Amino acid sequence: MSNETMRKFGYPETLVCEWSNWAVLVRPGQVTLGSLVLASTSEATRYGDLPADAFAEQATAVRAIEKALTRFCNYERINYLMLMMVDPNVHFHVIPRYAESREWEGMTFKDEGWPGPPQLQSALKLESPRLAALRDALIPLFGS
Repeated sequence: MSNETMRKFGYPETLVCEWSNWAVLVRPGQVTLGSLVLASTSEATRYGDLPADAFAEQATAVRAIEKALTRFCNYERINYLMLMMVDPNVHFHVIPRYAESREWEGMTFKDEGWPGPPQLQSALKLESPRLAALRDALIPLFGS
């Protein structure tokens, strides 16, 4: 199942992992290396309107995200931002944070906001095939 917000963030092409109530998508605008979207698969536009089992399943999704991103980019902190001003369905922007730049596929990813709030406007927009390569690098980390 998908919704408008998931499709805006490139679903199904950006899909990394999916459960009954949640999907993890690679964020096309990489604020920092490994930026993701944790999107509810429901049509809910209010966090409190999610079904009860979505909250329990969210814990599973968060553990999987943190384990995978630790292995992928060895973040120092992680931010979960619920910014539902433009995209209507329940979702979180997942931004790994780090003091020192990260390198991937010949690209440098600097955390422009460290140690303050993430600088969303500094996101590096990835197009195919780089976006697909990032997705493909992350998928196996969610299965282990």
